Amino acid sequence: MFPTVIVPLCGIKFRLQTKLPQAFCDDNKKAIGMPDIRIVTEVAGRVCAIPVQVGGSVADGDDVAIVEAMKMEIPVPSPAAGTIKSLLVKLDDVVAEGQAIAIVAS
Repeated sequence: MFPTVIVPLCGIKFRLQTKLPQAFCDDNKKAIGMPDIRIVTEVAGRVCAIPVQVGGSVADGDDVAIVEAMKMEIPVPSPAAGTIKSLLVKLDDVVAEGQAIAIVAS
């Protein structure tokens, strides 16, 4: 048969958490409101046009940037209406797929 081995716990203590970690997050202390929306591009390419400005308003579906990929111009629409809080790219910047290009405050 196999020998029995007893392994001491060596002072390891286990505690059960009764609250979720999110309850302690500083983000929960912010004022209640809609969070900022990050607009991301779905293709890699070069930014060839930015028809919006910081502080300008956009409607749902308005183009925030135009990305040129493989000789095609692909618009990057805003997923929601709001105000452009910041632009994270400049004209002629090369962007990767899934990269954030702007932030919209609802």
